[in-house]
Amino acid sequence: MDDLKKEEIEELENEEASTEVTEEISVEETLKQELSDMEDKFLRAQAEIVNMRNRNNKEREDAAKYRAQNLATGLLNSLDNLDRALEIETQDEGMKKGIEMVREGMIHALKEANVEEIQALGETFDPNKHQAVQTLPASEGQAADEIIQVLQKGYILHDRVLRPTMVIVAQ
Repeated sequence: MDDLKKEEIEELENEEASTEVTEEISVEETLKQELSDMEDKFLRAQAEIVNMRNRNNKEREDAAKYRAQNLATGLLNSLDNLDRALEIETQDEGMKKGIEMVREGMIHALKEANVEEIQALGETFDPNKHQAVQTLPASEGQAADEIIQVLQKGYILHDRVLRPTMVIVAQ
């Protein structure tokens, strides 16, 4: 009988030891999973910080690159008015020379800010840079989609169109 009790006690002790080992393994696996989850969250947070930094740098570069956009857009109508004033026939050469000087000064300032006129006359129509106002049948020597007349000049800042060129296109 004592042997039987000893065996039962040993069996209970073995079961308790086995349960403790199983619980330790379970706790260890849980901790490993939590550590893995935390590492994943940490790596994702690091990646998000890098993305935010890159996005911020790109926005700053774009802001610097296109800082002249609003000013240039505002000056384009004045430049058009100067061009129209130069088209008027006048006997006053001094006034005409003054208008030309103001126009050249504005063009120089725009070029310094990387604003360029979009070349259009004789070019192939590009809907990204030109706005077709009218089409006319192509005459001899003109290709289809060739720009045959410019109604209003267009301007570009780096790779961004500030104002498309209004044109008449041969069809």
